[in-house]
Amino acid sequence: MIVTRFAPSPTGRLHLGHAFAARFAYDKAKENGGKFLLRIEDIDPVRCKPEFVDGILEDLDWLGLKWDEKPVRQSERMDVYAAALRKLKDAGVLYPCVCTRKEIESEIARMGHAPHAGETAVYPGTCRGKRLDLSLYDRWSWRLDVAKALELTGGELYFTDESRGTVKANSAVFGDIVLARKETPASYHLCSVVDDAAQGVTLVTRGDDLFDSTHVHRLLQALLGLPTPRYCHHPLVLDAEGRRLAKRDGSVTIKSLREKGLNPAEIFELIKKSIKT
Repeated sequence: MIVTRFAPSPTGRLHLGHAFAARFAYDKAKENGGKFLLRIEDIDPVRCKPEFVDGILEDLDWLGLKWDEKPVRQSERMDVYAAALRKLKDAGVLYPCVCTRKEIESEIARMGHAPHAGETAVYPGTCRGKRLDLSLYDRWSWRLDVAKALELTGGELYFTDESRGTVKANSAVFGDIVLARKETPASYHLCSVVDDAAQGVTLVTRGDDLFDSTHVHRLLQALLGLPTPRYCHHPLVLDAEGRRLAKRDGSVTIKSLREKGLNPAEIFELIKKSIKT
């Protein structure tokens, strides 16, 4: 049975892009007699708000996208993520990092490879191999030693994407990623992988902008002994200038469009005209 999920973060009201992603996952499940699940990714205690959780449930219900089981809230699963992190530490593939974002960017610049505008700086491994006393620092993070991880898992890993076929994972695409911080004890990458397995998700649907994340997730699945679902990366909904929608674009939230008098069918028709192909 196909099991899909929609996993928004409650940091604002849902917009057209969210509606498309939710409908895409819903249709994939229902067209095949499967389940559509809902997960609230609320691990950020500063940006995530209870009123936005209520707004997500309200918008999905109004759009006619009914979820099949009780929604999972990541803020209630911190012990599960901590256990996964301990497993990775015990495997010897994590190391502490005390570098600030500014220090990372400066180190990359000194290496003669400054990132282009809009790109994510790939961590150069400054703290890798160091023996750090974390009691001396106010902030730190735990990074995945990708080279060690790939050696442990045997190197080559693959996943299946519905439009691309079998894909060889480039798990080093982001370098040694952060999996936890002192103030946020689990990252998106770690939580997503653990929760997809726990919810029995068999088909992960998400935007093309998260395709690179799948390469990293495949490595984490191998390290944690978790099943690998199939993937389907769908196109994005863009604004009038061709930019990916963001929650700051209040004029395209489902709530604002509903208040203007649009019905769900009209909203989904509007989405069709805004999809990047």
